[in-house]
Amino acid sequence: MTDARATDGRGGEIGASEWRASELGPDFWDAVLGFSRHQATTVGEHLLTAFGKAQAEEKWDGSLVTAFDQWSDDTLTAAIRATFPDHGVLSEETSHVFPANDWCWIIDPIDGTTNFTRGIPLWGISLGLLYRGTPVYGYVYMPNLGHHFHGYWPGDSGLAMPTGAFLNGQPIRPRPDAPAKNQLFSLCARSLQVLQNPFPCKVRMLGGGLL
Repeated sequence: MTDARATDGRGGEIGASEWRASELGPDFWDAVLGFSRHQATTVGEHLLTAFGKAQAEEKWDGSLVTAFDQWSDDTLTAAIRATFPDHGVLSEETSHVFPANDWCWIIDPIDGTTNFTRGIPLWGISLGLLYRGTPVYGYVYMPNLGHHFHGYWPGDSGLAMPTGAFLNGQPIRPRPDAPAKNQLFSLCARSLQVLQNPFPCKVRMLGGGLL
């Protein structure tokens, strides 16, 4: 499960030294995307075997965690460290200390643990990549739905890099019109205070920060 292979988008495997040498070029981003898809898919296949059956415990903050959260976290962390040895890792289940590396991966090994344990198919594996503190890349895989989301945002990082958001390789974008009563807005239970004022959309709480 810790196979860290990724390709350059043309079928060839790239070593970590090549990625470091081409960080600002397309080969680096092809490799990041290939790595994310391979790892998220591999981990997701295993997590599906426990979907709706895993036993959860309550963490100090009141959220739930399972043995599969920890397994997913360990597997993804090991793959990142093997494939991108110069990159740091910050994960929900283990390290909460921001590393000093220029590049840092953020892991949520099961985004939507409550849904995962209850058999609700709205959960996923979330990966993010920061450059000097700026989030520049994100990847979310929802195994039950077969949905792979990824996106790029250079922000104020100064990087020359791709931009845009994609679902299963196809571009996606927000609606250009203003919020209205027939539009759907997904809200986290921790954000209910926004409803203290009139809200223009239909609100749904689907569970999981990725939603």
